Amino acid sequence: MSIVYKASPERAGQWAAAFARQAPDMPFHIWPETGDPAAVEYLLLWQPPERIAETFPNLKMVFSVGAGVDQLDFDRLPPELPVVRMLEPGIAESMAEFVCMAALMLHRDMVGYIDQQRRKQWREIQVRAGSDRRVGILGLGQLGQASLERLRPFGFRLSGWNRSPRRIEGVSTFAGPDELPAFLAQTDILVCLLPLTEATRGLLDARLFAQLPRGAALINVGRGGHLVEADLLAALESGQLSGALIDVLDPEPPAPEHPFWHHPRIVMTPHIASMTRPESGAAFVLDTIERHRRGHPIAGLVARDRRY
Repeated sequence: MSIVYKASPERAGQWAAAFARQAPDMPFHIWPETGDPAAVEYLLLWQPPERIAETFPNLKMVFSVGAGVDQLDFDRLPPELPVVRMLEPGIAESMAEFVCMAALMLHRDMVGYIDQQRRKQWREIQVRAGSDRRVGILGLGQLGQASLERLRPFGFRLSGWNRSPRRIEGVSTFAGPDELPAFLAQTDILVCLLPLTEATRGLLDARLFAQLPRGAALINVGRGGHLVEADLLAALESGQLSGALIDVLDPEPPAPEHPFWHHPRIVMTPHIASMTRPESGAAFVLDTIERHRRGHPIAGLVARDRRY
């Protein structure tokens, strides 16, 4: 039995070191080196290789190195092959940190102050109390719940929307399409943490922005495909939205002429809101492999029909 890693070359050495410490007897290969293909039972990857079934005839499971799996081309994966998304705790911790940072930046008008610095302007912006700011999260999975927990100490009024009902103490929760307008109407800072599916692609559009209170702000840490970029620009131009912090785009990186680079009301980061930590990621993979071999339930198993 062996594992092949096929993801970021820059982080391959960290993953190899983590597996060497935790499972020194398990062969670990970095793509394109695979060792004996017939011995490969597990793939840790961002995108699958071509002809995966023919290349690895005894493959038992595929792990995504990220919390999402929308980057995977499922047509290249055998339908019976289990796919597991990464659930190591570092992803949720780093995402919650980023969401808190972004929400505080928007709450304390740092987007405006950054623009003022570019313009060499020195002007105060009135401070609002945290209790007067309403932060709403689209997507109440592991990442959404971790982010809400980290936001609690700042006194924001918290809410969340999910495809199916969730109950979270101290959080106003909404579920399903019928309750989305009510959720949006009482959200000043909207955080997108949804998985990217056919149902959520393009969800952040003019129709959705119009349902937010005037002057609301957006944080997109889901996927670039959630956002209709032209609609965001129009909403910022009209004042319907006051600012946006964008961590994900489609494609990445954006072209040099992309309007987000220099927009005065947009702060853009290069898809770094959360990162898998190789040490705890390796522990999650090894634990999942052991559970799979024993026939136990597996956390993070992807439902092919829903793509998460």
